[in-house]
Amino acid sequence: EVQLQASGGGLVQAGGSLRLSCVASGFAFEDYAIGWFRQAPGEGREGVSCISLSDNRTYYADSVKGRFTISSDNAKNTVYLQMNNMEPKDTAVYYCARRDRIYFSETDYYPAEYDLWGQGTLVTVSS
Repeated sequence: EVQLQASGGGLVQAGGSLRLSCVASGFAFEDYAIGWFRQAPGEGREGVSCISLSDNRTYYADSVKGRFTISSDNAKNTVYLQMNNMEPKDTAVYYCARRDRIYFSETDYYPAEYDLWGQGTLVTVSS
């Protein structure tokens, strides 16, 4: 089955860290890019970061640059999002999604450009 499974969410205090995982199955992992998105209550889905699985090039939204790191373990078909120095504004449901490649343009953060989504994992940052 072609799918993405996100996990690793939880409750953390401001300044703390969490690592999210996105496990892919059913498709040729290195042929794609994976993006992380988040959606806070009452708001739209926001692009956070993405990685090209063929060459590990990465792209970050300004809101997380310097705090979040995206990486992949191609042997495990897994993409990680390491979140450090977290802030209450990072509270959201986090989703991973698949795109054909990174374009290094604003379209990398358009949810409609991604064709496969994981189920989401809730991250709550307390102040």
